[in-house]
Amino acid sequence: MISLNMMLQRDNFSLSLNASIPSSGITAIFGRSGAGKTSLINAISGLVTPDSGSIQIGDQVLFDSEKGINLPPERRRIGYVFQDARLFPHMSVSKNLKYGCKTYNQNTFDEVVTLLGIGSLLRRYPHDLSGGEKQRVAIGRALLSDPELLIMDEPTASLDAPRRQELISYLLRLAKSLHIPVIYVSHSLDEILQLADHMLMLNQGEVVANGPLHDIWGSPPMRPWLSAKEQSALVTATVVKNHPVYPMTQLDLQGQPLWVPKVEQGKGISLRLRVYANDISIVKTQASDTSIRNVIPSIIHAIERADAQSSESAYCQLVLRVGDETLLANITQWALDELNLSVGQKVFAQLKGVSIARGDLAQNHRI
Repeated sequence: MISLNMMLQRDNFSLSLNASIPSSGITAIFGRSGAGKTSLINAISGLVTPDSGSIQIGDQVLFDSEKGINLPPERRRIGYVFQDARLFPHMSVSKNLKYGCKTYNQNTFDEVVTLLGIGSLLRRYPHDLSGGEKQRVAIGRALLSDPELLIMDEPTASLDAPRRQELISYLLRLAKSLHIPVIYVSHSLDEILQLADHMLMLNQGEVVANGPLHDIWGSPPMRPWLSAKEQSALVTATVVKNHPVYPMTQLDLQGQPLWVPKVEQGKGISLRLRVYANDISIVKTQASDTSIRNVIPSIIHAIERADAQSSESAYCQLVLRVGDETLLANITQWALDELNLSVGQKVFAQLKGVSIARGDLAQNHRI
């Protein structure tokens, strides 16, 4: 685990947290501007020093105010990718990459170059690269420093939409190949949805949510960030088989069949799915004649009513459990009362739409 326990005071801003994040996969740091995201990653990397507390990656202590430990940035083995690539303009791509190497290894160099698709860029100079190419070179330089942790501070912020999606595709490939943790700072929920495994949310210098992305996405701290029509839950399902006649793929969701338009992934591969709360309707008895392919037995885990003064007061949200997974369903108060729904009751969730949320497959499917 990566343990973060620190207090940092700067002018009118204070960062105070005591949290742990995984030492594997991608952890997204999310929050409004001024929430403390940059202060946090700068403290981890050693660019700023907390007033008190400790920072530890696994067994390695980077900072401990009581023990007088404060490793300088160059000894922390952290690769840092900034919003702007910060490449040396007078060096070729090859030399920029090698600058990050503490001990040059041709095999490792070739692996990173291949992974990031920058082999054709090696003899070019930064002024001759697109924004996305510069960022890939910057990521390569960080990886070649042999880091124990990779920090990315909004690496797509300066890119246009096509280059942003291109870089995300490389980051997805990177995530599957790396065996080191990545801390990824972003303002984009779409990016986080595609990339992250874990999420730490900051507000005014304090942690308001911290946990697996699946758990945080549908939680109360996320509500202010998503309109009613964007409210959704994340679930994981595994590929079972393709339909013998129709271009559809059957997934397994906690033992329940779930159909999506045909995907290329093989049997047993896990997919991250996003299911919008407005795309679920509720029935108490399973319909026998319906165009909806996905009707999932569920248990009502909670009923969350809107504030009476809210413009959404005509609606409420059901929290549904499907085995270990959670779905959200927005229905009217009228429907809630007429169906006499209550916590603990078994119902059937009719899924009108499913969105596959990983990488190039991110697209919405109504079925």
